[in-house]
Amino acid sequence: MALLQTEGLTAHYGDFQALFGVDIELAEHETVAIIGANGAGKTTLMRSISGVLGNAPSAVRFDGVEIGTLPAEDIVSQGVAMVPEGRKLFPSLSVEENLLIGTYGRKTRGHWNLETIYELFPILSERRHNPGMALSGGQQQMVAIGRALMSNPRVLLCDEISLGLAPVVIKDIYDAVPKIKQAGASLIVVEQDIAQALAVADRVYCMMEGRITLTGTPDSLSRDAIYDAYFGASQ
Repeated sequence: MALLQTEGLTAHYGDFQALFGVDIELAEHETVAIIGANGAGKTTLMRSISGVLGNAPSAVRFDGVEIGTLPAEDIVSQGVAMVPEGRKLFPSLSVEENLLIGTYGRKTRGHWNLETIYELFPILSERRHNPGMALSGGQQQMVAIGRALMSNPRVLLCDEISLGLAPVVIKDIYDAVPKIKQAGASLIVVEQDIAQALAVADRVYCMMEGRITLTGTPDSLSRDAIYDAYFGASQ
């Protein structure tokens, strides 16, 4: 049984339909990448799974339990946390205070606490008393990841965590993924960077216009197949 799955997932913004019957699965200790161009529906999918957008009860299941109608705070307490696109730190709080926000609603203790977050991202220990918004973009992204991990999730949703960052910073952030998996989490990583997604994922889903257009393991998908699924069939 999948740890997390969507079945026939749809999503609307008013009269506009953004997702059309999306089915994905995430197994325990797996990293799944969701790739696609801007407007493909990737962030809407993450918002639907995390409870920001409501859905039918059976459209999202976590550990066999229907969670499609649960609000975001209840889904976090169940064990699903999201690193949102744009980081969304609290500007009035320090780095450490932003991290501690992640413990809100946590039901159980686990691997992740301030000490282990600082081991994962040592620069945050040095900047712990700095305002969160005073950090570089890459350091802010580390805070956003750390904040989500502080809830000790079984599933970590990462929405465009490389967006707008320099390659050397992206490498530092993605170097943390194996350590996060080793600590017990499964991950869904949303990426526009196809190469980065293929490098980190066990399986890949490609989205276009609110639908899944391709799925497979990185070594089973050809460049042409990915291109067609990403942009539409070649003319």
